[in-house]
Amino acid sequence: MHELPVIEKIVDIILTTAQKHQINEIRAVNLEIGELSHLEEEWMQHYFDYLSKDTIAQGAKLKIDKIQAKMRCSHCQNEFEAYSGSSVKKNCLFCGSTELKLISGNEYYIKNLEAI
Repeated sequence: MHELPVIEKIVDIILTTAQKHQINEIRAVNLEIGELSHLEEEWMQHYFDYLSKDTIAQGAKLKIDKIQAKMRCSHCQNEFEAYSGSSVKKNCLFCGSTELKLISGNEYYIKNLEAI
């Protein structure tokens, strides 16, 4: 259910942007979603359909690209994928340090709109 407030904000942003740029119809919303965000694509579209009803975004599709989770080692500054199979990496692949920081994979962005 945490998809609802995220989609509410997305709908607000795209409708405000559409009004500012005199857009008549939004056909698709291209999103980038971090793989750790735990946002379910099916529920995102469901809530989007509900919240965009009777707006210029009604019927638009969400197109979602996943952002890979990455870590940065605080010791050697190298970056690498946060997952190995289904488990989170606990040590730097380069120096073995456990001082790791998540740098991507938890975020979500509106990349662009397909509109007329």
